[in-house]
Amino acid sequence: MRTPKEFDRTSPTIYGCELEVCPRCHQPLSEAHYVNGRKTVQTMTQVLTIGYRPKVCVNAACPGPSVTWPSATWQRIAPKGCTYGYDVIARIGWERQKGRERFEAIQAHVKPWVDISESHVRNLYHLQYLPLVACHERQHLAELKQISQLTGLSLGFDGLMPIGGEPQLWVVRELQTGWTLRSGWLNRQDEDAFVEFLQPIADLGLRVTALMSDKQAALVSAAAIVFPRAWHGFCQVHYFKNAAEPVADADEAMKKTLRQAVRSDLSAVLRPKSPENTGVLTVTGLLPSPVAVPNAASPTPEETATPPGEFQSSTSTNAEREGIIQDVWFSGNCRDTPPHLAVISGKQAIAF
Repeated sequence: MRTPKEFDRTSPTIYGCELEVCPRCHQPLSEAHYVNGRKTVQTMTQVLTIGYRPKVCVNAACPGPSVTWPSATWQRIAPKGCTYGYDVIARIGWERQKGRERFEAIQAHVKPWVDISESHVRNLYHLQYLPLVACHERQHLAELKQISQLTGLSLGFDGLMPIGGEPQLWVVRELQTGWTLRSGWLNRQDEDAFVEFLQPIADLGLRVTALMSDKQAALVSAAAIVFPRAWHGFCQVHYFKNAAEPVADADEAMKKTLRQAVRSDLSAVLRPKSPENTGVLTVTGLLPSPVAVPNAASPTPEETATPPGEFQSSTSTNAEREGIIQDVWFSGNCRDTPPHLAVISGKQAIAF
């Protein structure tokens, strides 16, 4: 047998129906002798066990079917069939939409006040909070009509990128107020589908003066059919993003071509090739590399010296450059060698 939780053992509070006469025939109502809607509800502040005593119409000639009228106070505590209060649902929806929290984090935030699991948090958001928000927005219909008569409506169309071949979610918002007028999944994104999706807005008689969307050809043509007198503008963020993509691609291709050209033309200058260059720069340590000794037939610096008034050839210039590099390199690498172990003389290191 399932053991009841501690908050299931609270004393019940029974509410009575607030109506005195039948809303249809205006005859007196009679209170029933039983209790309906008994349940335990968790709120952010307390745990309640509630129920209501309904009323019925005693008029046999009442034009409507026989119904029982519940208590309005009982209905304001929690939705029908739900054991969590409206304040818990509002807290979950606020953290999800405004704080952009994950369901796991929301469950951890409300856990000190409400005994609830992560799956219940997800269900309350999708099955309770979102329908309540939709019902709340429908209460603004009279105000929306008033705005359309005074200034006209400005509508924004936006759709989420579909995944694979799945339907695409589209939303229509009134830009001045931020209210969502229509949202739905479209199996196709052609002109007929967009006309069917937008036509209920025009059927309400609302005056639409401006439209904002991306530059989808089917959407532009459908909007012109449904709202022929409205100005249609395109989203500047998407417009500049789409315009910048080919520029960025061309810039990346230009930089790649430039790098290849520089490496091809200046590789000899940047990385001069030499038969003696093996790619190994380290010659010190416990196992030093041997130092190349110049051949006896090689010309001396005095023989390769350029007479006054003449330009040096490329061969002599390279030989002089290599000599300078070797002298500097040996002096730098042998800086920490004791004087009695090595003597630097030109390109040779003589160890005693």
